[in-house]
Amino acid sequence: MMPERLARYVTTLNGLERKGRRRELVAQNGIDFTSNDYLGLARSPRIRAAIAGALERGVAGGSGGSRLLRGNHPEHEALEAEAAAFFGTERALYFSSGYAANTALFSTLPQRGDLVVHDALVHASAHEGIAASRAAAVPVRHNDVQHFDDAIRRWRDAGGMGHPWLAVESLYSMDADRAPLAELLKLADRHDGFLVIDEAHATGVFGPNGRGLAAGMEGRDNVILLHTCGKALGVAGALVGANSVVCEYLINRARGFIYSTAPSPLMAASVRKALKILADEPERRAKFEQLWTFANAQLTAALGFEGSGSQILPVMIGDNSRAMRIAARMRAEGFDIRAIRPPTVPEGTARLRIAITLNVDRSAIVRMFDALANVFIEEAA
Repeated sequence: MMPERLARYVTTLNGLERKGRRRELVAQNGIDFTSNDYLGLARSPRIRAAIAGALERGVAGGSGGSRLLRGNHPEHEALEAEAAAFFGTERALYFSSGYAANTALFSTLPQRGDLVVHDALVHASAHEGIAASRAAAVPVRHNDVQHFDDAIRRWRDAGGMGHPWLAVESLYSMDADRAPLAELLKLADRHDGFLVIDEAHATGVFGPNGRGLAAGMEGRDNVILLHTCGKALGVAGALVGANSVVCEYLINRARGFIYSTAPSPLMAASVRKALKILADEPERRAKFEQLWTFANAQLTAALGFEGSGSQILPVMIGDNSRAMRIAARMRAEGFDIRAIRPPTVPEGTARLRIAITLNVDRSAIVRMFDALANVFIEEAA
């Protein structure tokens, strides 16, 4: 008999099952059309060599403590200096993950009396940080600059005296569209506010040397950038790029930084090498752009869906169960594709999220879309 203390969890799980929203862990299997290892660096021989070299010179696997105690390793400091130079920011701060960085950033920097105006589709980690903030917050329609402006004006008219914080992703992880960054920066300037740009899916892929879609905005005192290291860079962690005052404030006030064991120094060494690869191998990004451009064309030819113009190709299904069923059939065909369902995406917009990486080639892309087209035909029969 199920103990009462566990029954409430079972009830919730059963409810998720009925709605087609129960999650489960699925092992890696088949050709990779789901990871964010966009440049194929996760298995890079140069990064493996960097880790081996770090071990040989005595770099420890673990940091042993928080950065403010004994966990501050020379590899962390070297990475932050090199990342600041690479991305063109005054300073950079290394976190264990993009989730940790976003939650620390938004829970710490906006102050009581400020207003966080966030795109409704920003990462869940930003939502978590905003929820823990002392500032007021309001979501706005996706990529609607006027709605951002309206929200700030309403707040000012109601007596808001602080600073607005505009929170966006440069390239959205599920819809694969881009934020109107230039217009949002003008808006932040006009309202004496800050613009926080999550470059998670643009870092390494777009911009000069892979500096992201916000390249050229770095160095401004009201722009804060987040570059994750576990996607195109192929390793782990995240870098917050900002002016020195902001980074010092995070070191002194961000609980997720102060009270967290520092990332592995080996990971810091890995990220340093990944940034070096971006600078040394521009042909990798050029090859990748050709590949995802080809994939966009194949999506349209095989299924009639309009391409996203990026490496992320959402294929809208709508129904949760149908999306899960199609994804499972594709995995059975040897293509690792996953379905994305609410609450990660809005209700009624369950989809396949197809990610193009340098782990595949044109032949695999053609075979995958041919198989997907056949599954769609069979599903419709």
